[in-house]
Amino acid sequence: MSTTGGMARNNELQKRLLFVIAMVIVYRLGVHVPVPGVDASAVTTFFQDKSSTLFGLFNTFSGGALKRFSVFALGIMPYISSSIIFQLLTTAVPYLEALKKEGEAGRKKITQLTRYGTVVLAVIQGLGIASWLENQVIDGRAIVTSAAVGILSFKVMTVLSLTAGTCFVMWLGEQITERGIGNGSSIIIFTGIVADIPSAAVSLMEQVKTGNIAGALAFILILFMIGIIGLIIFLEVGQRRIPIQYSGRTAGPAMNAAMSHLPLKINFSGVIPPIFASSLLMFPATMAQFIDNPWLRKIQESVGPGGTIYNILFVALIVFFCFFYTEIVFNPNDVAENLKKYGGFIPGVRAGKSTADYIQKVIERINVGGAIYLSVLCVLPTLLVNQMKVPFYFGGTGLLIVVGVALDTSQQIQSYLLTSKYEGLVKNVKIRSRRVQF
Repeated sequence: MSTTGGMARNNELQKRLLFVIAMVIVYRLGVHVPVPGVDASAVTTFFQDKSSTLFGLFNTFSGGALKRFSVFALGIMPYISSSIIFQLLTTAVPYLEALKKEGEAGRKKITQLTRYGTVVLAVIQGLGIASWLENQVIDGRAIVTSAAVGILSFKVMTVLSLTAGTCFVMWLGEQITERGIGNGSSIIIFTGIVADIPSAAVSLMEQVKTGNIAGALAFILILFMIGIIGLIIFLEVGQRRIPIQYSGRTAGPAMNAAMSHLPLKINFSGVIPPIFASSLLMFPATMAQFIDNPWLRKIQESVGPGGTIYNILFVALIVFFCFFYTEIVFNPNDVAENLKKYGGFIPGVRAGKSTADYIQKVIERINVGGAIYLSVLCVLPTLLVNQMKVPFYFGGTGLLIVVGVALDTSQQIQSYLLTSKYEGLVKNVKIRSRRVQF
């Protein structure tokens, strides 16, 4: 049964997909709701001129909301930053570590604390952006049209608007995760990046027509993008398979192939490291943009996409999160214990601790390759495109997120169809008791 045919027959899956589409539409509508007290055309022109800087990266992840300075200008990034902070704290703070071990109740408490952290980060970023925009002028026009909006000052109104928008986007992401298909936060970032593709394509065509970019160079850039996408797909579906045998079974054609190996993805952590690394770098880099001191100008340039310091920190954070995230979601000791429980073993490796050590060693080697792959993919395209003077932000991070989220969502849809199919088979089976005769 094809995926399309299965979706057409599965009402529950259709409802989930329609719910995701509805939430995405709501998000895209919110991107066009401006923050009160600003000149919409002036702010668009202002951020358009900074498309190749840090603001271009921030604008890409927010789906164009920053360029319009809408209520969703901060996007989902404060929530992701807060999630990273609390995941790191769970390994260092005994109280949070104890909550993590409490199961569902502890997870809910950590989620609640993560939401509070999101509000705090949104307030800090909103205040920084509001203070900075008050002093900005573009083409002789002030971006902020009035110092007060009603009874509230511009700063207070901006902080309230951006914080409320961030909380609403956070809620949308959680609803998509619970009632839809896929990870809500990743889908929101995916939507923002995809929404910017048509305008980027139009901008590239205009640059070719005006002669600012050679047609051959544009063609090479398109081929480069296609090649990167093909490489991402190839490596994202790649696996390192550890052979597994079970007591009383012999390997042969009759043996189920799904039970004969332990599949480990080459890029085990997926799109999480680039998203986490970008989120952490955005916050201090954005704050640096708002400090108007001459001696900080070079540092501000370095912490922007393509800058030396930015690339060094970006690679370091990607490597760190590759190992850190894998450590959180995958426990070799649990895998070894389950294999021992069901009579499974790795040929040539003793059951128990030796199996756990072997799996841990394989995971570490895979993570080294995965970290190198992610680092090169996320940094190299940005460096090349900066040399080509492309008039819009483009990087391997965006392509990785788009392709990775698309693959992950597709796999979840197929898994959901497969689960529903087997549930239907089991539901229709009538089990008859048999009397044992001696």
